[in-house]
Amino acid sequence: MIINTLTWGNIDVAEENIYQFANGIPGFEEEQTFAWIDVENSPFSYLQSVQEPGLSFLLVDPFSIYADYEFEIKEEDYPELTTEQAVRVACMVTLNDPMDKSTLNLLAPIVCNTDTRQAAQIVLHQSSYHTKHPLQPSEQKEGV
Repeated sequence: MIINTLTWGNIDVAEENIYQFANGIPGFEEEQTFAWIDVENSPFSYLQSVQEPGLSFLLVDPFSIYADYEFEIKEEDYPELTTEQAVRVACMVTLNDPMDKSTLNLLAPIVCNTDTRQAAQIVLHQSSYHTKHPLQPSEQKEGV
């Protein structure tokens, strides 16, 4: 599928990398179809709106930075996402200046079912995680 992006122009994205967010992403509920674009040799990727060229989010594999990151998805809340072998997780990154002040949102991960290509941003209620964890592993705090 060819999609138009503000950053990379027109790019060809394989259908298996297109995900449906039934409720959109908080703050962008009207955008429901996104392409997952991996950055080669990196834990980073982009979530690019298929409809809106100027809307993309930088993502990171949270387990590559916080190895002990974990959460549970309740099947009754997200039946379309709860297939153990087919789940991909990423967290949104906020880039800051200077770069070493960049953060990631562990409170609301993006969860994608790679079989059904359904996805959601899940807010982890009653969690010790928050929206601004340091992106740099050297800046991790105890108990995070």
